[in-house]
Amino acid sequence: MIPARGGSKGVPGKNLARVGGRPLVVRAVQAAHGVVDEVVVSTDDPEIAAVARAAGARVVVRPDELSGDTATSESALLHALSQLDDQPDVTVFVQCTSPFIAPADLAEAIRRVADDEADVVFSALESHEFQWALSDGQVFGVGHSAAFRPRRQDRAPHYRETGAFYVMRTAGLLEHGHRFFGRIAVQPVPESHAVEVDTALELDLVRAVSRIVDRPEPLDVDALVTDFDGVHTDDRAQVTQDGHESVAVSREDGMGVALLKKAGVPVLILSTEVNPVVRARADKLGVPVLHGIADKAAVLEKWLHDAGWDPARVAYVGNDVNDLGCLALVGWPIAVPDAHPSVLAAARLVLSRPGGGGAVREVCELILDSKG
Repeated sequence: MIPARGGSKGVPGKNLARVGGRPLVVRAVQAAHGVVDEVVVSTDDPEIAAVARAAGARVVVRPDELSGDTATSESALLHALSQLDDQPDVTVFVQCTSPFIAPADLAEAIRRVADDEADVVFSALESHEFQWALSDGQVFGVGHSAAFRPRRQDRAPHYRETGAFYVMRTAGLLEHGHRFFGRIAVQPVPESHAVEVDTALELDLVRAVSRIVDRPEPLDVDALVTDFDGVHTDDRAQVTQDGHESVAVSREDGMGVALLKKAGVPVLILSTEVNPVVRARADKLGVPVLHGIADKAAVLEKWLHDAGWDPARVAYVGNDVNDLGCLALVGWPIAVPDAHPSVLAAARLVLSRPGGGGAVREVCELILDSKG
């Protein structure tokens, strides 16, 4: 069960915000797929519903009385359970606000409940921090004495609830009406996974660390679309005194495109640049080109529709803000390493090589590697 309201005061549209090129609700759905029998997203938002269905989840439309700021997560869980024909033995509550959920951790928590080791297992971070509480204007140590500071290894650990997932026996949830009951246990998770997105700053932070935390995925796509300036070039141009422009490209990019075409993967160059150098380079590579385009996203959407491509199996490589619309259309939004910050935030993959310096060759080889 993944509750995903459309409204969010802290971060508007939070559940659709992209981290590592994927909306938070999609990351939650994908973390649970293959671990549970069915993924159900409870939402009041049509766009979240459409995105969740596309990711393979069943959608339960949440009534208005359960969609306000004061509605509890438990109320959404209980409503969603009431919409199912058969009650599951185990209910898994996953939150979109935790973008880094390891399926293995989730699976182990489910096993412990299914094997009757506990009634509830929740994700938690082991902590040896010295914590203090305030009472009547005075602070006092929590779990330790102010007069004695034992070494870290000599202190019993505390556990901080991460909010990522809660696994519970369904019968107990229905009986008690809340997520904690009976025998409660923790499922330790890595520190890098113990982050929640509740503020705009936290969203920026998880976007930055996703390039480190996210495990590399095979770049298994059916087609590749690229911008030109900043991807095939280093985004610079030489201008002569009579107004002629020239750009520098990488010859190894040409070999990468040739190998990709030989493998049967089509390549398209899509650019706002009107200079004929774009078409000249495309002709040299032997790939189609659409340039001088004002609305790249609209043109790409039409090209995908006319060609019959599944957008989820298409990669787009960009570097600047006019690529954001295209990046949002495809399943594999990709950025060069020196791209605009908003493009880096939207990217599912950030290449290691710069535009004009082998970026196209790198993405071609990643696609070829996925195809063996």
